[in-house]
Amino acid sequence: MCSLLLFQPPPPDGYVTVCEANSELIACRADDTMSQQRYMQGLTYPEVSLTGEALRTSLSQEHAKSAFIEHRTSLRKRLLYAWHEHGLSGVVAELGSSRLEGSPWISSVACGVMAVIRWANSLHGSLFPHLSLSNEDMIAEFSSSSDWRHGPIRAFSWHPHTAKFALALRDDSVRVYTTGVGIVPTLKHKLQKGVADLAWQPLSASVLAVACQTCVLIWHVDPLSMATRPSTSSVQVLSHPGHGPVISLAWCPQGGVLVSASPVDTAMMIWDVAMETAIPLRRVGGGGVSMLRWSADGSKLFSGTPSTVFRVWETQTWSCEKWTKLTGRCQAACWSPDGTVLLFATKEEPVIYLLKFTSTLDETDHSIGGSKVAVNSVDLSVVELENEDGPQRFGGCVQTMAWDPSGERLAVQFKGENSDLIALFRTRVSPVFEIMPCGIVRGEEGAEAQMIAFQPSFEQQGALLSVVWSTGQVSFIPLFFLPSSAVITDRPMAVRTSNGQMENGFLHTHPGW
Repeated sequence: MCSLLLFQPPPPDGYVTVCEANSELIACRADDTMSQQRYMQGLTYPEVSLTGEALRTSLSQEHAKSAFIEHRTSLRKRLLYAWHEHGLSGVVAELGSSRLEGSPWISSVACGVMAVIRWANSLHGSLFPHLSLSNEDMIAEFSSSSDWRHGPIRAFSWHPHTAKFALALRDDSVRVYTTGVGIVPTLKHKLQKGVADLAWQPLSASVLAVACQTCVLIWHVDPLSMATRPSTSSVQVLSHPGHGPVISLAWCPQGGVLVSASPVDTAMMIWDVAMETAIPLRRVGGGGVSMLRWSADGSKLFSGTPSTVFRVWETQTWSCEKWTKLTGRCQAACWSPDGTVLLFATKEEPVIYLLKFTSTLDETDHSIGGSKVAVNSVDLSVVELENEDGPQRFGGCVQTMAWDPSGERLAVQFKGENSDLIALFRTRVSPVFEIMPCGIVRGEEGAEAQMIAFQPSFEQQGALLSVVWSTGQVSFIPLFFLPSSAVITDRPMAVRTSNGQMENGFLHTHPGW
């Protein structure tokens, strides 16, 4: 099992990681822009720095509500606002708190209904504590962002085919950045609140799905349009009773199907976006669905729950296999490019687990072919690595993971006090899974990583890691390497594994590894 003790020390304070070259990560001083540009080898990406602007959007939802919803507002408007914000329970609560002239019994009945709802929630909440959380607290708990509530950027998504990305700000607006284009469209809608996830539709240049508190918004952002504020006529609203807040979205790789998930709904919604209809895919157990990850080959869909249960679905017959008895709920998961390896980590344990899957469905019993037991592949226990600044703490429980499209690099973001450092691993899936240390990514002093993602369509040889920092900046770190399949030479010798032991077999030489 690979360990963080095998890593080289991180860059000292005042240095930032700029790229990978010659099989090692290169760092230079944060104020040395000339060196940073030289190492980028001509690559340019939009500059994102939102600190000042994000701090100006500091009104809480309660302050916003008091600013725009006053007692003299008509009951109809207040009920519509309560429905959009809190659903049926919000409507009942508004009726209970309203004094209706001539119909005081309506308020009394509403108060009685609210008492029943609270009693039922207390029973259900004892089994699934997350159901007692407010919408905002629930999104903060299950969002992939390490600080959804206070961070200037709440969600980030690369377009699967072009050098374009979208990010959601703390004021729930969404911006779309395209390399080489100065126009930055800003997407706003009255239902676009509590944005938790973004997902671009594959095989489409313009369709972006936005996960919100009460619905999924489908924006059609024309890449040739010069408008900076697309109108609301460019958006579709997908909603289903009881399906909110929406936490996670996943498009199938062919782009024809969108799946959405909510921690309060045990059903995943399989959306036909063109028809604006959904088919619920429900399984008992887990208390809801908190995370979706579709494999790149389209054959499998991972669904995590708020409890110690997760499932892997086969997307032809929509049968599934279930794994239980985890040490905590699944916090992060990612697929290998061929869909045969699933890596995941739980909320409570500093370990990356591995599940191996067969490449084809067993037609006789519709089995997905997953391993019955997950294998410990990486020990992420906190270690201290010495650099010129002294001992540096590194590791801990995982916040999120990202695997590059080639299957050669795995980035791991940590929770808590060690979130300023990102672990980068070298990986190989075939013929056997291997994982070894590559280096440690560091940002500017005082910056903590909030989200990580690999660009799916990096045109150079290697991969591009993007990191969203707590300072409101997004850094782009090119990783230049040759794929292991292009440089392997086989000759009978011993093979050194990640723990330094020698085993008989074939020597795999990796100049770019």
